[in-house]
Amino acid sequence: MSVRPRVGVVGHVEWVDFAVVARVPVAGEIVTATEHFALPAGGGAVAAVQLRKLAGAALFLCALGDDELGERSARELRERHGVELHAVTRAGRAQRRAFTHLDANAERTITVLGARLVPHRDDPLPWDELARLDGVYFTGGDAAAARAARAARVLVASARAHEALLEANVTPDVLVASTRDEKERAGAAALRPPPRWLVLTDGARGGRYEAADGSSGSWPAAELPGPPADAYGCGDSFAAGLAYGLAAGRELAAALALGARCGAHCLTGRGPFAGQLAGAD
Repeated sequence: MSVRPRVGVVGHVEWVDFAVVARVPVAGEIVTATEHFALPAGGGAVAAVQLRKLAGAALFLCALGDDELGERSARELRERHGVELHAVTRAGRAQRRAFTHLDANAERTITVLGARLVPHRDDPLPWDELARLDGVYFTGGDAAAARAARAARVLVASARAHEALLEANVTPDVLVASTRDEKERAGAAALRPPPRWLVLTDGARGGRYEAADGSSGSWPAAELPGPPADAYGCGDSFAAGLAYGLAAGRELAAALALGARCGAHCLTGRGPFAGQLAGAD
């Protein structure tokens, strides 16, 4: 049996309230949710859980709020999802939250509440462990945290973390952005020098990549293993699968295919975790 790569995430957590609705309400309208639930999510948490399912273990360095939701986030990620979580508590800061509508078309619409909490290199976290990892996914942190994440053999980063990457003068192996997200596209365009691969996702149309050497290519979306439920977490599940594939030594095409499978599986589960691809699959 081959040895699974050692993987981790440096990034953020949001406590997310989900409401399942027929459609997102228009201005002034009142709608009734058919289902509602809450759990720790956000890009860092979603990716950490997906990597744990693929690799059997995943290190996660993050910052949490100094309140009940911060404590619940840590407890659920450790005890329910098996993530090796190392979190610093920001004294006097509330846990960042979000509210998400999940509609009948499997789309998610998100409203974020509060300032983003990300880890800093001077936080008492096991930063030296990152140099022992085969792959890290970076969704947020200060510049020094980005430099610590770069010590991993493979670094995949979210385009939303471009400011820390620029300040740190860190170039990731892969920068992931959604073609449908204006902020992520702008972050990708701002990164200099460009990453080895810029990966641009496009939902059901798959996506394309642009390489620093001028080459480019595309990949198709993976076949859904069941009916779509909601799109929350698909992008970060994709990025986690891509990071895992590259950390395992796969070529880019194979790593993108694995990422596409992770995104497709996530789409078939309610919330970000229920449908995620497991290593046994």
